[in-house]
Amino acid sequence: MKKIFFLSCCIVFCGAVFAQSVHIQYAGTSPQQSYAARMIRKALLLKGYSIKEIQTDYTIVLTVDPGKAVNEAYSILPTGKTITITGGDERGVIYGSLSLAESIRNGTGLQKIKTENEQPHLPFRAIKFDLPWDTYRHSYALDLHSETCKDVHFWEAFLDMMAENRFNALTLWNLHPYVYLIKAKNYPEASPFTDKELNEWKKLFHSIMAMAKERSIDTYLVPFNIFVSPSFAKAHHVAMDNLEHNFFVNGDTSSIIKRYTRESVTQVLQEYPELTGFGLTLGEGMGGMDPQQREDWMKETIIEGMRLANRKSKLIHRIPFSSNLGSLGPTSIETEILTRKAIDEEGKMDFLEKPIWADLKYNWSHAHSTPTLVKVHGGKLFDTYFKPEPQNYKITWTARNEDFFCLRWGVPDFIRAHIATNNQSYVGGYCLGSETYIPAKDYFTKTGITVNWKYAFERQWLFYKLWGRLLYDPATPDALFRAEFTRRYGKQGENLLEANSLAGKTPLRLASSFDFTWDFSLYSEGFMSLHDKTVDYITVDRQIDQPPTDPDYVSVADYIKTISSGGSFAAGKVTPPVLSAMLEKDCLKALELVKDIHAVNNNALMYEVADIQTWADLGLYFSEKLKGAVSLQLYRTKGGAQNKQDAIQHLEKALAFWDKVIAITRPIYNDMPLVHFTEQKGNTKEQNEALRFHWEKLRSDVAKDVETARNAVVH
Repeated sequence: MKKIFFLSCCIVFCGAVFAQSVHIQYAGTSPQQSYAARMIRKALLLKGYSIKEIQTDYTIVLTVDPGKAVNEAYSILPTGKTITITGGDERGVIYGSLSLAESIRNGTGLQKIKTENEQPHLPFRAIKFDLPWDTYRHSYALDLHSETCKDVHFWEAFLDMMAENRFNALTLWNLHPYVYLIKAKNYPEASPFTDKELNEWKKLFHSIMAMAKERSIDTYLVPFNIFVSPSFAKAHHVAMDNLEHNFFVNGDTSSIIKRYTRESVTQVLQEYPELTGFGLTLGEGMGGMDPQQREDWMKETIIEGMRLANRKSKLIHRIPFSSNLGSLGPTSIETEILTRKAIDEEGKMDFLEKPIWADLKYNWSHAHSTPTLVKVHGGKLFDTYFKPEPQNYKITWTARNEDFFCLRWGVPDFIRAHIATNNQSYVGGYCLGSETYIPAKDYFTKTGITVNWKYAFERQWLFYKLWGRLLYDPATPDALFRAEFTRRYGKQGENLLEANSLAGKTPLRLASSFDFTWDFSLYSEGFMSLHDKTVDYITVDRQIDQPPTDPDYVSVADYIKTISSGGSFAAGKVTPPVLSAMLEKDCLKALELVKDIHAVNNNALMYEVADIQTWADLGLYFSEKLKGAVSLQLYRTKGGAQNKQDAIQHLEKALAFWDKVIAITRPIYNDMPLVHFTEQKGNTKEQNEALRFHWEKLRSDVAKDVETARNAVVH
């Protein structure tokens, strides 16, 4: 018999002489419905409602009815004094309950709740989370999150955020994760931990997965291929050239490593029934292997380990981006054909739930550039994975953010355009996250400034809300996001969404105009990129010469070359003058929208406004830099004293805007560790950890642009 729970709430309205009471009816045997009811209750309490066992005026009913709604969909139906939330499944009930809770927090009384129906646009809406221990890139900027990520309260808050924003999958990435979850039955020597230490790790991971399941969030473990623990390597004298877990090494396919990996996968799935599945990421630690050997290794280890677990699980197959020392090139059609065959075969395996998620990086490591698909990791993408249309797998896009970590960001129309561009029937969704940043410890906020958040991801609440809610339903109106600003900041929050949308185009336009490849090749927040093996400031000369990412953009060099020869550009092309004007228009408007906001005694609002101002001033700096670059290139190719003077003046104005950025950020932001710096070869650990990013540290480089113009000569 289904157990029904009732929660009674006495609702006390300000100044009212009467009380209204509410009870919530739900299946108490369902942890998901219990969570949903708890979130509604929490929203009521936040509005000052008290809980009492009294005669009730309103009833909120939570129910699952697959016949009325598809998976993850929900309806909210107010009928008289009853509000019924119906989900197509337990996840739908959670989303409907969170929507009602959101309305309550925003001040909507139960008597004014309206009928609502919503269903998912994309079924896979995941977060990519690199765990800070044994990270893909070893760096102090990642290590500093270790203690925060060992705290179960962090994960509770992060998973709450995911559920609220309709993310339904958490993918946990680690070079060699098994030793943190199990002591291998046949290879106990692989564990570097005492029994007590391992039990603490187990408790953490069981808690993460249990909380995720309660919120109806899938969990995936994504290891990086042929890695073993140092203790295992030393005990069996295998993988000795990879004791530091450097992923650019030849693959060690020893039979003992295969067996150890296979058995570890099986044991993890058996000891962690809450774990949804595994991910494959072909490449790291697999140097010297051709694509077929890599696929074969995965099939013999992780896939076979999943089969031997004797339970169903899900699979993410990250489509290989490079063959490293293999025989086939990174953009080889042969590699695509081989990979598609492997994924098609996985789709026929009865122990793997359908669909298989076949994942590709959208625009390499910088999805926050243009919504146009220009490249994937490795370069060109052919249509092998789409034609003929797959039956047992869906394409998912990893939307990496290696571009901004400190400054808040949110441009809803960019995300809508991204999703609309990838609306094909073979697309299953997105996986959002970074590899050079972990959103855990807040190492940005200046010490001594009191704020109302604890964790880094809470600073970027708009980023997650926009991506998550729009992936679930791209038709979600801007009014919903504006309402959140108003809830947080009252009337002063009314213009913040629009201001964010305008100023937040700055990094997108830089990344669209300045071509990139892997992680370190661009850091938009700092106007930095990889140059001669070092990540440093993008000089005016580099801005002139660098080709654009977006095919509609035109570089400064090509622009001057074309107009100097009497040529012209087709309508829609974003030339440097057009880009400069766009930046100037949007950033000035953003500044106008926030100029009268006074964040007295409200540091959260102060930071919101400061970040908008910073993005806007960076945009105005970029606009003047582009004008200076055009004049400088004109002078070098055609001469003219006025061209040189214009270049100097525009670059001086650019420096002035950079100084405004420093003036805003210096008092409120720390010097920040950055993986892009701490990976510099030849440095000691101490030297790497001493390297920090702040806009002030780049001022001398920005000033050199002016000197470049002053010293320019005609070619």
